[in-house]
Amino acid sequence: MNTPVEGFSKLTKTQKIDWIAINCTKDPEATKQLLKQYWNTDPRVQQLHDEFIENTVSNYYLPFAIAPNFKINDKLYAIPMAIEESSVVAAASKAAKFWLERGGFKAEIIGTEKVGQVHLIYKGDNQKLFRFFDSAKPELIKSVSSITQSMEKRGGGINNIELRDLSNKIDGYHQLHCTFETLDAMGANFINSCLEQFARTFKEQALLFDAFSEEEKNIEVVMSILSNYVPDCLVRAEVSCPISDLGNADMSSKDFAEKFVRAVNIAKVEPYRAVTHNKGIMNGIDAVVLATGNDFRAIEAGVHAYATKEGQYSSLTHATIENGIFKFWIEVPLALGTVGGLTRLHPMVKLALEILQNPSAKELMQIVAVAGLAQNFAAVRSLITTGIQKGHMKMHLLNMLNQLGATEAEKQKLVTYFKDQTVTNASVKEALESLKSK
Repeated sequence: MNTPVEGFSKLTKTQKIDWIAINCTKDPEATKQLLKQYWNTDPRVQQLHDEFIENTVSNYYLPFAIAPNFKINDKLYAIPMAIEESSVVAAASKAAKFWLERGGFKAEIIGTEKVGQVHLIYKGDNQKLFRFFDSAKPELIKSVSSITQSMEKRGGGINNIELRDLSNKIDGYHQLHCTFETLDAMGANFINSCLEQFARTFKEQALLFDAFSEEEKNIEVVMSILSNYVPDCLVRAEVSCPISDLGNADMSSKDFAEKFVRAVNIAKVEPYRAVTHNKGIMNGIDAVVLATGNDFRAIEAGVHAYATKEGQYSSLTHATIENGIFKFWIEVPLALGTVGGLTRLHPMVKLALEILQNPSAKELMQIVAVAGLAQNFAAVRSLITTGIQKGHMKMHLLNMLNQLGATEAEKQKLVTYFKDQTVTNASVKEALESLKSK
């Protein structure tokens, strides 16, 4: 039974494993063996992994796969994906091949601006506060010169600082709304360092502003933090072709195009469908974000917030038919980095970026957006033709057979058998039992 522990972080790795095994599991020896089984065989690499986070006891593996044949802006990519869900990589690869034969994907960067905020409480004369801000703004920028110097040399830095009055929402609430350009870095540490210095300088300068009363000089800084909502760090990816090029065995090209557009439009107006629709997009996006060492949780939060920008949660993708041309596209906010963080530390992240031909942050934004669009195309295509389960369950077949303890020979026979059979838990179990009985 789990019990409280004092000073867990100060225990050695072996002591942590012993405590977990004894206090939290039914078979301590099996637990210890399992945790050690997933250690890297190279002690130097394992130490590197141990130092990424606190209280490390082992590694948690995800499959690292490749989706080939992505043509993006006339350049060919093999896209690394780290994900556990069956059929995602297969679906992305299938969509990539489909569009490779129809001109490939086009992508463009709409903006790369990132956001951070200093949240303040001020209950004095608003006109005085805005006059003070105008006078203090140059000092705010000057105060972070040592932080921004390197970034500015590369063409980045602070774009703007503005004072916003939000006291109609919370009494006295104001904020410094700050925008940044961080180039190939995701920029979280850079932005947060700037914001915290802005906060210190803002309070210091307020004490020197003669127009403030003593009470008004006492501005409260609640917190200083970047925002993961980056609607102006935006990328667009699209595919298009004549309707006649959408040949499909299940229906005519015209019917396919029209049904596809209707399916996307349903996700535009129906939030219950939109959430699952966008989850499919994130299957592609998250897998590449994770493989390249970026923060998929930040991306998820920002993307889903963007999906509500019109006041209701809605589809991130769009589809139209105009003058006989089918067009399918996505606009999505992606704050990504190709330098800093894990990109220089994690060996698999370095490899993933090498496979992607060492892209800039802008190029990676385009690649990730394309992965999401491809995933969504594959999903909607399946939904309006054969249904999602046919392909998904066939990809899930090996997982099911492994759970049932099938041998390699049995797996080979049953994979062949289910090529033209419906895959369900019951049918797979029945087929395996029948095979074993023979």
